[in-house]
Amino acid sequence: MIRIGAGAGSGNEAPEINIVPMIDLVFFLLIFFLVSSTLVQETGVEVRRPVAATAENIKDSSILIAVAADGTIYMDNRQVGLPAVRALVRERLRVREMPVVIIADRESRTRSLVDVIDECRMAGARSVNVATEKK
Repeated sequence: MIRIGAGAGSGNEAPEINIVPMIDLVFFLLIFFLVSSTLVQETGVEVRRPVAATAENIKDSSILIAVAADGTIYMDNRQVGLPAVRALVRERLRVREMPVVIIADRESRTRSLVDVIDECRMAGARSVNVATEKK
């Protein structure tokens, strides 16, 4: 609210601008953009993906799981054990159906990759994919 001119008080009052509605609007916009945006998920480890001639892009948001060269498993920027993979994937799928993408290092053992795929399928994942780089 802006007060200009002589009022009931002394004539020495400075004009005031009420900025509360503008602050409210900024907070509403901030909340809107936070809720409507899709956050980028990271696995927590850098891997060198294998190369495949038939690689395709997945456009939907997905559950990302990384398998490092030494066989350790990462999800949500932290190392997890194999038994935790099933519970974490099941929890995510309960919220929304989405594909699982396993980002396995090209030097990782096949057994580690197969174990992670099995845990994802036992958690109820319908689509389990392995990330590769296109030739």
